[in-house]
Amino acid sequence: MSQHRSLKGASTIAAKRNVLKRFERVELLKKRGVFKPGDKVTGLPKTKPDA
Repeated sequence: MSQHRSLKGASTIAAKRNVLKRFERVELLKKRGVFKPGDKVTGLPKTKPDA
């Protein structure tokens, strides 16, 4: 009998997330040149994670 997928270890979970945390969005926008130092971190534009 196989083990249920919810009982497997966390190390095996490597699904790609499609929602970024705020600090991840700021880093991505900095890399793209959209976010400048001194800009507000609220009301950030929507971003898609890099593939």
